[in-house]
Amino acid sequence: MHWMPHFAGKEFDMGKTLKRIIAALLVIVSLFAAGIFIMTKMSEKSLEGLAVIEIQEPDLNTLSDGTYKGSYSAFPVSADVEVDIKGHRIEAIRIIKHDNGQGKGAEILPAKVVLTQKVGQDLVSGATYSSKVILLAISDALDGE
Repeated sequence: MHWMPHFAGKEFDMGKTLKRIIAALLVIVSLFAAGIFIMTKMSEKSLEGLAVIEIQEPDLNTLSDGTYKGSYSAFPVSADVEVDIKGHRIEAIRIIKHDNGQGKGAEILPAKVVLTQKVGQDLVSGATYSSKVILLAISDALDGE
């Protein structure tokens, strides 16, 4: 007969407890891995859809003076912008929020839009998704709705 530790008046089998702990950890790790896989697939699908979205040029002649807010999101990239219109011209664009991963370089696009008065710009290499999201947020702000 071998000695078993007691806990709260009951025998405590270390072998069974260790097996249960290992099984619980395996379940947790498996669920975590599945969650990461699902999130990655959702992200890829969302970002792939950006390639086919056309950026619409706004008719600046229909816009009154003021500040227009726009946003766009394609998980995990998102942007919120404010666009100032004065005299049917884009005077300024401010990025209020930009969740970008590695797409910080795309933040030069608002200045190009102001300079050219065109939302359709070439996408920044290495920041393709962020470029498209920022331009779509600007387009959203100026869509006249």
